[in-house]
Amino acid sequence: MKTSIDRKLVKFYLWLALGYFFLGLFSTISSYPDKFFADVVNNIWGVIYVTVLNYILFEYSVPFVLRKRKFIVYNILTGVLLAFVYMLGYSYGSYGWRLLGIQLHIYTALKVYTSLDQAYQNQMAYSAGSIFLFAIARHVYNYVKLQQAQQQLRIQKHEAELNYLRSQTNPHFLFNTLNNIYALARDKSDLAPESIMRLSKILRFTLYEASGEFIAVEQELKIITDYIALEKLRYDESLRINFNYDVENMKQALPPLLLIPLVENAFKHGVSETRNHPFVDIHLSIKNRELLFVVKNSTGLNDEDQNIKENIGLSNLRRQLELLYTDYNLSVQQSGPAFTATLKLNLASHA
Repeated sequence: MKTSIDRKLVKFYLWLALGYFFLGLFSTISSYPDKFFADVVNNIWGVIYVTVLNYILFEYSVPFVLRKRKFIVYNILTGVLLAFVYMLGYSYGSYGWRLLGIQLHIYTALKVYTSLDQAYQNQMAYSAGSIFLFAIARHVYNYVKLQQAQQQLRIQKHEAELNYLRSQTNPHFLFNTLNNIYALARDKSDLAPESIMRLSKILRFTLYEASGEFIAVEQELKIITDYIALEKLRYDESLRINFNYDVENMKQALPPLLLIPLVENAFKHGVSETRNHPFVDIHLSIKNRELLFVVKNSTGLNDEDQNIKENIGLSNLRRQLELLYTDYNLSVQQSGPAFTATLKLNLASHA
């Protein structure tokens, strides 16, 4: 059975080993300033042992002890046994590693111990320092890794929700345009072929242009223009439409179909329900990355009926703005027979 090696984790332990090496080197140099080369080699030799032992302890032994078992007493007994084994490893084992280095003429015995107990205690103190450092660093590493994983999950969740919202917006948008064509076809209007052609352009845009994360402002303006032209086919000369814009940079990035729900809402829930003097006023300005989009339209409501009910288009737009930007304001206002939707958006505040 093959076990994969976490290269990032191995690299993390190597950096810890380097840090502990310098800590030990500064300590021994102060005691033996004239033995610099021996100090370096001795510390490298000692760090190799404690790094390997700490790696086994924190990556294998601790997870093994903390493993979920049927009876917790097994965990306790295993922990006590392994604690005893590691005490031997950090004291007797460390001293044995030192003797091996001396036998191989790698380690230089700079300090002479008066007894074995003193030697074991000295090695245990050196090892205990490494346990403390490695344990704290490993905890911080786990915390940072957990935070990164949670952040990645949040990003994936937001992306999934955005895709879901867009998957709702696009069919909803196309369904309304099909209704327009159906109305023309039912009346056997000569404008039906032209409406189908305009719908094909809108379909092409939603399929090939609006699939990415961003589009240029000029593309968003083009789809709004095509949609307005398609809507105009349904109405006579009594419908007044005013669409103007002031954009300093047409190549600025904008999420696809972000503005169209407000335009669509003006026709479906405003103009279509207005009997006298229907109108739609649309204004877009983008200056210094500050977007202002105002859509004002006539409604069939009386002055007494001031209750505003948001449809799926507006609700989805609010949620998309919440996921995409940190500085925005979307307000809707009913004033007599007119409805106004205003979007203020700082394009530089993309989350």
